[in-house]
Amino acid sequence: MTEIKGGRPPSTRADRLVPAALILLIAIPVVAGIVRLTQLAVGVEITPSNARFFASPVPVVAHIVGVIVYGVLGAFQFAPGFRRRNPAWHRKAGRVLIVCGLVVALSALWMTLFYPRPDDVGDLLSGIRLVVGSAMAASIVLGFAAIRRRDFARHRAWMIRAYALGMGAGTQALTQLPWILTAGPPGRPDKAVLMAAAWLINVLVAEWIIRTGERPRRLRIPARASGP
Repeated sequence: MTEIKGGRPPSTRADRLVPAALILLIAIPVVAGIVRLTQLAVGVEITPSNARFFASPVPVVAHIVGVIVYGVLGAFQFAPGFRRRNPAWHRKAGRVLIVCGLVVALSALWMTLFYPRPDDVGDLLSGIRLVVGSAMAASIVLGFAAIRRRDFARHRAWMIRAYALGMGAGTQALTQLPWILTAGPPGRPDKAVLMAAAWLINVLVAEWIIRTGERPRRLRIPARASGP
């Protein structure tokens, strides 16, 4: 049992390195999202690849903004010392993350169901996206329900799973880039497999963190002296 004698817990390398690594992971999709928002704001030539966004911009704008806030703000929830030093920040940020996470998941589901499909997206990838979006939304709801019951362990586990699913786009850039560089743009089956592999990697890492990562520290409270 780790004893905390008082004062604010010291900063650790994890407080700096883990958020930085997570933000770096999502850098490519964040930049791509900002470019998309700029195109929608200033207007560009409408092509078959972007027509669906101009025809119905609200879902994609909500998705991009939600992903940026969820990815960057959520990265700091993985800094254990920072959380312990700033418990009020952790709670307030958590409320924002719940809203943004649900926006990300639900907008992804909406776009999968109602946007016209690009040529490189088939039934397999659409089905995977529906499963992932539903799983992310369910994880957030279960995490929220757990914290309402003061079940911190389950809250932590479900929120880690939700974040892992939500950050799939970052890992997908890594799984698809070697294929694109060596074989060109992937076709429908290949793209589905590469994107599914990225989500699977994130889920496996999340489960490893849940099982072997930080455990809640106990606060040792001195026993009250007996006698008069």
